[in-house]
Amino acid sequence: MLAFPWPVCNAMFIKFITTGGTIDKIYFDAISQFEVGESQVEHILGEGLVSFDYDIVSMFQKDSLDMTDDDRQELRDYIEDDAAGRYVISHGTDTLVETADVLAAIAGKTIVLTGALSPARFKTTDAVFNVGMAVAAVQTAGPGVYLAINGQIFAAGRVRKNRKENRFEEIL
Repeated sequence: MLAFPWPVCNAMFIKFITTGGTIDKIYFDAISQFEVGESQVEHILGEGLVSFDYDIVSMFQKDSLDMTDDDRQELRDYIEDDAAGRYVISHGTDTLVETADVLAAIAGKTIVLTGALSPARFKTTDAVFNVGMAVAAVQTAGPGVYLAINGQIFAAGRVRKNRKENRFEEIL
């Protein structure tokens, strides 16, 4: 039997919270713009044939640039009051870092935020990979707040979005 250098949970439950962002965007050709649509997380999990227990809660359907401090506080309050211990949050990338920073004060829970730089509905997208990374991270990381994006896991408070390069980077 293979021994893992990290904890493996046999009875896994993950709560997914969707907030909108590019991962859920729909392109409206007639008006040449994107709008946040129905969450794609359930579709991604179904396609991935996941075998753990989960629940999906939709809190917002917003572009992250439209997320307010009140929205972030509502998300924090929800997680603090909820009984689950592991969360994956889909979120827009423009303010992913800011939301992670607000959630960082939550103790005793493992929270992984993820998003996408192109919509999940597109043939070429990073959404499926990022959700998969977030699922792996939330199962193996200890309590804390993390970002799973660009093929990496970042700790909250130690990451920034490099808009010029369209990627996330660790703050050293």
